[in-house]
Amino acid sequence: MTRGAGPVRFLLSAHAAAQWPSGGVPEVAFAGRSNVGKSSCLNTLVGQRGVARVSKTPGRTQAVNFFELTRKGGTLRLADLPGYGFAQVPLAVKAGWERMVGGYLAGREPLALVVVLADLRRDPTPLDAQMVRWLEEADVPGLLVLTKADKVPKSRQHAQRAAICRGLDVPIEASLLFSSVTRQGLDELWGRIDEAVAPTPDEDA
Repeated sequence: MTRGAGPVRFLLSAHAAAQWPSGGVPEVAFAGRSNVGKSSCLNTLVGQRGVARVSKTPGRTQAVNFFELTRKGGTLRLADLPGYGFAQVPLAVKAGWERMVGGYLAGREPLALVVVLADLRRDPTPLDAQMVRWLEEADVPGLLVLTKADKVPKSRQHAQRAAICRGLDVPIEASLLFSSVTRQGLDELWGRIDEAVAPTPDEDA
């Protein structure tokens, strides 16, 4: 496992808020459009293949998948949100995604960080901007992770990162480059997660 993480275990797939796991375990959610590399990022993060699986029909699975693992003596929960931006799905499915994800972001008390994934090779979409706006409105910390960095020459990575951050109005320091192939950004991503879920002095007391 990476950086001292214990084995990850799948908890459940929740289709409604009533099914979300309870308890005071800090939670980190992962969001991104379909085919952005979210499953690969999650699998690389926890050091296990097949933890997060790619749906054969992107956009059809409207559930939040919860996983749990041990980090530095504490328990951490990961929430894999359904992908967005999928094509060829009914409007009702898209509306259901908005209700589920919007409600999760606005009302999930243990949520410590939302990792928003975007493809470093692509311009951000209106749905990416919507996700960033939701986080701002819900006052939830976010981190923009730009995936598939190995597919962009290093000489162009910084400029592309800066352009995407400008397009989404995200400070560049609130982003990082990531590759599930080369593991670029893996340690930095874990560092950001550990920082986000670290207890405050009041919680330690």
